[in-house]
Amino acid sequence: MASGSDAPKQYGITKPLSLLGPVEADLQRTEELEKFLLESGLYESPDESARREEVLGKLDQIVKDWVKQLTSQRGYTDQMVEEANAVLFTFGSYRLGVHGPGADIDTLCVGPSYVNREEDFFIVLHGILAQTEDVTELQPVPDAHVPVMKFKFHGISIDLLYASVSLLVVPADLDISQGSVLYDVDEATVRSLNGCRVADQIIRLVPNFENFRTALRCLKYWAKRRGVYSNVTGFLGGVNWALLVARVCQLYPNAVPSMLVSRFFRVFTQWQWPNPVMLCSIEEEELGFPVWDPRKNPRDRCHHMPIITPAYPCMNSSYNVSTSTLRVMLEQFQFGNRICQEIEMNKTSWPALFEPFQFFEAYKNYLQVDIIAEDDEDLRLWKGWVESRLRQLTLKIERDTYGMLQCHPYPHEYADPSRQCAHCAFFMGLSRKEGVKIQEGQQFDIRGTVDEFRHEINMYMFWKPGMELAVSHVRRKQVPAYVFPEGYKRPRPSRHVNHQSDKNDTEDGTATRSPDSQLKRKHDSVGTDDIRYAKRSSTSPVHPKNSPQSGSTGDETRCNNQIKRAPSDASGGSPASPQASERSPDTILSAPRCTTTGAVCSGDAISKHSSVPLVENCTTPTVAVCTTLKRVAEKVVSELVGSERLGSNNSAELLESMEKEDVLAENVRFGGNGVAQGGLPEELEVMLLVHPSPVYALSNMI
Repeated sequence: MASGSDAPKQYGITKPLSLLGPVEADLQRTEELEKFLLESGLYESPDESARREEVLGKLDQIVKDWVKQLTSQRGYTDQMVEEANAVLFTFGSYRLGVHGPGADIDTLCVGPSYVNREEDFFIVLHGILAQTEDVTELQPVPDAHVPVMKFKFHGISIDLLYASVSLLVVPADLDISQGSVLYDVDEATVRSLNGCRVADQIIRLVPNFENFRTALRCLKYWAKRRGVYSNVTGFLGGVNWALLVARVCQLYPNAVPSMLVSRFFRVFTQWQWPNPVMLCSIEEEELGFPVWDPRKNPRDRCHHMPIITPAYPCMNSSYNVSTSTLRVMLEQFQFGNRICQEIEMNKTSWPALFEPFQFFEAYKNYLQVDIIAEDDEDLRLWKGWVESRLRQLTLKIERDTYGMLQCHPYPHEYADPSRQCAHCAFFMGLSRKEGVKIQEGQQFDIRGTVDEFRHEINMYMFWKPGMELAVSHVRRKQVPAYVFPEGYKRPRPSRHVNHQSDKNDTEDGTATRSPDSQLKRKHDSVGTDDIRYAKRSSTSPVHPKNSPQSGSTGDETRCNNQIKRAPSDASGGSPASPQASERSPDTILSAPRCTTTGAVCSGDAISKHSSVPLVENCTTPTVAVCTTLKRVAEKVVSELVGSERLGSNNSAELLESMEKEDVLAENVRFGGNGVAQGGLPEELEVMLLVHPSPVYALSNMI
C-alpha cells in the first residue's frame, strides 16, 4: 500500500480531474501548435528581448537616482542618502514570459515610506521622465483604479506603478510576496502591489510552468482573434486569462499544451457561472483589507464571472464582465470547444481555431461611437477616456432595457483614413435577448441612455476644444468600408420576395459562409426576417465650455475644431427651400435637420420609390421603419404615401416594384415618451437622443 507521501501533489482547491499524460497524438498536436504560434509571429526576436532588458536597466537607474535626490532634499543624513533605494519589479505578460513583439511591460516601483505617490511620483518623477530624451507619449493617470504612468521608453511601452512601503530603506532583495509588505499602506498601494504578488503566486501554483506558458500564449492569441481580449471593454484581460489557464493546469497537471487548450474549452463551456474560479482558498489575514466574499459583501453577489486572484487580499479580477460580454465569451468558448474536438478527430487543423471572428457579419444592428480630436496627441488622451467608459454604456443599455437589448462591444478601434482630423471609432453589436417573445410594436428607446453616457463623457477634466464624440445606430450594410481589411468583399445574399425564402437565405446563405455560422444565425434572428432596419441619426456631445449659441443651426459639423456647413442638397438649397422639395424620386434622404431648433432629427433612408420632403421646424424625430409584407405595403400606399405622390396610378405595379427593392419606408412620428404613434411593428427599434440644444454630428453620418 502506498504511503501518504506518495500521493500526487494537489495544486488547487480540488483534486485533479485527470492525471493522464499525453499519448503520441497529443505530442504531435503540441508540436504542430508550437510551430503555428512561432509562424504567427508571437515570439519576439533576441534583439528586441535585449532592448527590453536595456530599457528596464535604464529605468531602474532613473528611479534609484530619483529616490536618492528626494532623500537628500529632505535633509536626511549622508548615510541615508547613500542607502536610499527603489526596487523595480515586473509583472503581467512580461513576468510570465508570454509577451510578444511590441507588447508593453508592466512595471512596479517600490519606494520608501517618505516618497509618496501624489507629488513625488506623479509630479517629480514625471518631470524627470519628461526631460529624458528617449521617453515619449508620457501620460500620467493618477485617478485610475490602479494609478499608473504610461509612456514609451526607447520605443517600448511601459506601464509604471508606484508603491510606498512602510520602510525607510528598501532592501534590494525585497520579497513582496510576503504579507508584511502590506502593513500600514493604503488600498491604492495594495492594488499596485497585487499585480506582482499575483504573478508570483501563479508561477508557484501551476504544476508545469513551461506547459502553462505555451497554453496561455495560445489562448491569449485566440482571445484577441475572437474579439474577447479586453478588460476595459468588459471581457477578460491578461491576468484573467492567466488565472483561467492556471486553473486548467491544476485540473490536468500532466497534460501538454495541446491537451490544455482543448481541456480549457471543455471546462469553461460547462462551468456554472457565477461559481468562482480560484487557484487557492481565500484567506483573511489580520490586516483588515476587504476580500472577495459574496456572503458578506452584497456587491460581490452581482459579479457575473468571478475569477479570484490568489494573493491576499483576494479580489475578483473580472468585475468588469457584464451579462452581455459573458454571453459573448460563452459563445466563443463553444466555438473553441467545437474546433478542438474536430482537431482531435483530425477533421481540421490549428489555424481553424484562430479564424478571426466576423463581427460585422454577426449582427444586423450596431452602435458606432466616433471619437475625434484636434491632433493625434489629443486623440490619444480623449480616446483613452472614452474607451474606459464604453463599458458603462453597455451596462446602462442592459439596465434601461431590463436586459432585453444585449450589447457586444468590440474591443478593436478603427480609423477613417479619408478624414483630415484625428479620428477613431468603436462599434457595438446589438441584438435582442434570445428566447424572449416579441410584442407587436416593441421598441428599445435608448435615447436617455445615450444622453446619460454623453453627460458622463463630458466630465473629462482634461477636455480641450476639438474633442468631440458621436454615437449613431447603423445597419449591417451601412457599416463604413474602412473597418474591413483591404480586398474584403461583403457577402451579398440574394434577395427573395416571400417571407420564408428570405428567412432561408439569411440562415442558409450568409450565415454558413464562415466557422461562425452558428453564431451568425443566432444573432441574425433578432427580428422576423422580413424586417430591415434603417440608420438612426448620430449625436455628438457639446461640452459646456464649447457650446454654441442656441440660435445656431444643426447643419454644422465639427472636425479639428472647425465648424463646417453640411450641404443640404445638391443644388445648395436649404431643407426648407423649394429645391429641396422638388428632388428626384431616386434621391435618398438621410438625417434631415431642424432648421430652427438646431436639433438633429432621427431621419432615415427613404425608399427610392417615394419623394418625401425634408422636415422644417420639426419638434419630434422622424424615423423610417421598413418591411416587405404586402399588407403593410398596401397600407403605406393607400394611407400614407399615396399613388399620386409616387408617380404611379397602378397600385399592383407599385407593389411589385417595391417588392423587387425589398424595402419600404413609412414615416412615423414618436411622441415624447418614445412610443410610436401609428408606427409599424418592429422587433428592434433603437432610437438615439434628439437634443433640444444645438448639437454637432460628424459629416459622414449626415
